[in-house]
Amino acid sequence: MLYQISDGTVSAGGEVILSHIDFEVRGAEKIAVVGKNGAGKTTLLRLIAGEMDLDRDDRRQGPGIVRARQATIGMLRQQAFSGDDRTVEEEILSGCPEQDPFSRERFEYQREYEALFTGFGFRKEDRVKRLSRFSGGERTKIALIRLLLDKPDILLLDEPTNHLDLETVRWLEQYMRRYPGAVVMVSHDRFFLDRTADIVYELEDRKLTRYAGNYTAYREEKRKRRKLQAKAYERQQEEFKRLEELVERFKHKPTKAAFARAKRKQMERMERVEKPAEEEGGFFTGDITPLIPGSKWVFEAEHLKLGYDRQLLELSLRIRRGQKIGLLGPNGAGKTTFLKTIAGFIPPVGGDFSLGVNITIGYFDQRAAEIESELSVAEHFHRLFPVMTEKEVRSTLGAYLFGGREASKRVSDLSGGEKARLVLAELLQSRPNFLILDEPTNHMDIRAKETLESAFQAYRGTILFVSHDRYFIRQVADAVLIFDNHSAMYYPFGYEHYIERLEKEESGQDISAMISAEEQALIAGLRAVPKAERHRLREIPTEEAYRDWRLRLTAEQMEAAGGRFGELEQMRQALEKRWMESEALWTGARWDGETEYQQVLKEMEETGNRWRDLCLEWWDTENGVDTR
Repeated sequence: MLYQISDGTVSAGGEVILSHIDFEVRGAEKIAVVGKNGAGKTTLLRLIAGEMDLDRDDRRQGPGIVRARQATIGMLRQQAFSGDDRTVEEEILSGCPEQDPFSRERFEYQREYEALFTGFGFRKEDRVKRLSRFSGGERTKIALIRLLLDKPDILLLDEPTNHLDLETVRWLEQYMRRYPGAVVMVSHDRFFLDRTADIVYELEDRKLTRYAGNYTAYREEKRKRRKLQAKAYERQQEEFKRLEELVERFKHKPTKAAFARAKRKQMERMERVEKPAEEEGGFFTGDITPLIPGSKWVFEAEHLKLGYDRQLLELSLRIRRGQKIGLLGPNGAGKTTFLKTIAGFIPPVGGDFSLGVNITIGYFDQRAAEIESELSVAEHFHRLFPVMTEKEVRSTLGAYLFGGREASKRVSDLSGGEKARLVLAELLQSRPNFLILDEPTNHMDIRAKETLESAFQAYRGTILFVSHDRYFIRQVADAVLIFDNHSAMYYPFGYEHYIERLEKEESGQDISAMISAEEQALIAGLRAVPKAERHRLREIPTEEAYRDWRLRLTAEQMEAAGGRFGELEQMRQALEKRWMESEALWTGARWDGETEYQQVLKEMEETGNRWRDLCLEWWDTENGVDTR
């Protein structure tokens, strides 16, 4: 055990921030601390760092902090430099415990410093720049490099991905997984937490709860616990009702009064199960279906040239009904230009594109969220959808976190994130069949993001969107379109597979069997496409390619099993002929080929069963029965 807090309470300004918490760091755990803004996450980090103390309570013997002897703790501080006139290299190397420039320790320290420096996106020549020439975000990265080089036993990080581009965040994720010590981190980047954390502590109502696993595992486990608690609460309430009825029935009967008193005491002794808090966020259980389905092909482009006064990129693409595609790439690569071109706000520089029949577009960007109204949220929404009853309006708004008093707020008083959420609720309620979204979750907290993720997953139309939230991309997109070097590459297997493939290629490792299989599925699907159309390889929908691959793979396996069965049949016949010609047939002696014969019969039975199973699998795939 590196560090432990037992029954600890922290107050500030007369307000309790952390109440009777238990917290521990074991070995090299990678711990995420999650909770709403203002819940006390940074306070917990400062407590671990020794910058704050637990409340003193002389009446209690339990509370306290235990720290392993000689365990070091390091926390990222924004202003951690001794002087702005020093160069980066002077500042970083001053932290090396070994100052002899020819020592092995100094050499190893400098080598790791150089790897960290380039890993965080700096150029080699930046090492000789003075600290005063770097921006606030760059200085934060340099401070983090210095901290990582110190290698404390417990590393404390507060929003470590702020000011980092996606490539640097990916690099930091891999570094964190390899870090030899423990890490305690606070971050709103859920994808980062998913890829680095193996323990999650949730801070809610001033209490800490420990969960095993990453962020997604924590969310699933929390829902399970809430459901179990809800069932236990309902059962206890039913038991209370039953006991109360018994008490009321018998308390006035002399012969049953003692029985009634016993039941009353039983009720009083029972440990109360608390009613669980309501589920955070609206989780849509039904479908959000467009009013008009639209044609099979939603969008088609041939050598479409995008840009304003100059060409940014060229692409050819087809989008099929129901696809949800996330756009990736650096700023300025043309993602927003592409969305605006499709939506009709700007013309293409060249080439051509077309929308399908009966395609209705719902467009969102940050300017669309700049709404002002003196009406309440409910009144504003009702004015847009007058056929809805007030109850339906309230119910719909509640699904998007505008329940109760939130629905009575004036629209003009909403925050930027709340306005965006309201506009997106209006957009989904109008039920277009093609959503085009530019950064839909900007300025939203995790609860709001998860609500919209659930809504977009329930939506049965087509979505094309840009987002810098990788977790949101993973949850919503079934394919990604990567903008880079004046072109766009379509990857049909989702964001997480794309990232895994990228990392495996960068490290020289083999990609996973699943990704290999799915990419082979796309190639298999190409075989059915006429040669003149093969430039559309990247546009084949994943579902069709996967189905085609499964049919071909199953057919190949059936052919192999059938061929093996034929070989075994020939072996069986040859062995039986040998037996018929052997003396063992007449003398009753043990035949020397008996063991081999039994093995052949056994393999024939197994191969025959395998062939029949493959036949059933092929039939299921051909007829659309999903057995994955």
